[in-house]
Amino acid sequence: MQVIAEPVMRRPDTPAWLDEIASFYATISFADLPVEVVLRTKQVIADCIAAIAAGAQEAEVVKLADRRVPKGSAGVPAIGLARRGAPEAVAFLGGTAGTMLELDEGNQYARGHPGIHVVPAVLAAAETLKSSGKDIINAVALGYEIGARIGIASKLRVTMHPHGTWGTVGAAVAIARLNGASAAQMREVINVSSCLGLTTSRRTMLEGGTVRNSYAGFSNQLGMTAWDLVASGFTGEADGLTTVYNTVIADQWDPREMTRDLGQRWEIARNYFKRHACCRYNHATIDALERLMREHGDAIRPATVKRIDVATYIWAAQLASQEPHNMLAAKFSLPYSVATTIVHGAATVEAFRDRARADDTVKNLARKVFVAEDRAMTARLPAYRPAKITIDLLDGRALESASETNRGDTEDPYTAAEIKAKFMDLAAPVYGDARARNILAAVEALDGAADITALSELL
Repeated sequence: MQVIAEPVMRRPDTPAWLDEIASFYATISFADLPVEVVLRTKQVIADCIAAIAAGAQEAEVVKLADRRVPKGSAGVPAIGLARRGAPEAVAFLGGTAGTMLELDEGNQYARGHPGIHVVPAVLAAAETLKSSGKDIINAVALGYEIGARIGIASKLRVTMHPHGTWGTVGAAVAIARLNGASAAQMREVINVSSCLGLTTSRRTMLEGGTVRNSYAGFSNQLGMTAWDLVASGFTGEADGLTTVYNTVIADQWDPREMTRDLGQRWEIARNYFKRHACCRYNHATIDALERLMREHGDAIRPATVKRIDVATYIWAAQLASQEPHNMLAAKFSLPYSVATTIVHGAATVEAFRDRARADDTVKNLARKVFVAEDRAMTARLPAYRPAKITIDLLDGRALESASETNRGDTEDPYTAAEIKAKFMDLAAPVYGDARARNILAAVEALDGAADITALSELL
């Protein structure tokens, strides 16, 4: 292998598009946000809080919290953990807990989950900074925007997992905006944070390596660190985004996407919400399966199924393991997701836990589910996420159903009532019904709050 070492004779000039976005993220205020963006941002904040609170009950997160934010510590509230801690540690725990159950929101165009990379850091920083509710909403919307746009502008290498990469820039920009960064500081924050992302492995999720759940936690923590570095005088490259997302972790980079319709098209308004507690790549298949289950009732049971075939796009087809060894691997297994949905009636949180995974009925049914890529479906990405499921019954019938996209996507969104119901499903077991409703009400009224105190006390 020939080694090429190109010298850097001088620091390059900052590209015009980078100056443009730095100015945008430093100057846009709450008053500039469209009404739809404000509403959706509050929904995203609430969704992240619920996902974090529920995920914080997992044994690994509780043990990690004991190490990072021991009970009795001072600081800001660790969501769902009845304790406080240093903002950076709390942000790390929030991002980690929020991905534990695979129920946090996302953006199909960015091919990732911008919200959970930003919200924990903003909530952790806002109490110390005494930020207003409007400032919090603005910071989340802007951090979400730049993170999602980097995801759109780049094509990560197929071996990379998107968690922990561009989300770091999103968190950094959000924290910088909360701190009133100038355009020059914002440009430096973007450059510094661009090289602080993780070299994440896609295989980790496929093997069920739960370290994957910490990736978003690190983005939140590192985003806060990026602002501290810049505020202390540290500097980055002249254009760190292009270096990292064109030569290091991605194969393609189109900086035009960083400014296309900037301020007119908001990525947080094109997000999706999740109700199935598993990888989103499984959702179109599960949606189609649930339609068949409603239409045919008891005809679809483990004892009646001969074979199940799923045709879908490439990334979903990759989730073909029939024998996942732990909860995370089960969430990234289409055969298991189909089998547990049939056995338990829905892809709930409990349907992926070890008890369900150890059920011989579920395991035997998962071995009858076969997944294959349909290239025509792959060609329809990212606007559509198609899947077709065919269930061959022992009585000779073949039942088919197909989905063009996922419930919860911008093309087929959940209603406001369904989004609230999801919040209560996750938050009420942690906080109790009344307190969970109060938390939701506090988030919905955030744009009228002078600071985050009322919400923090509830959390």
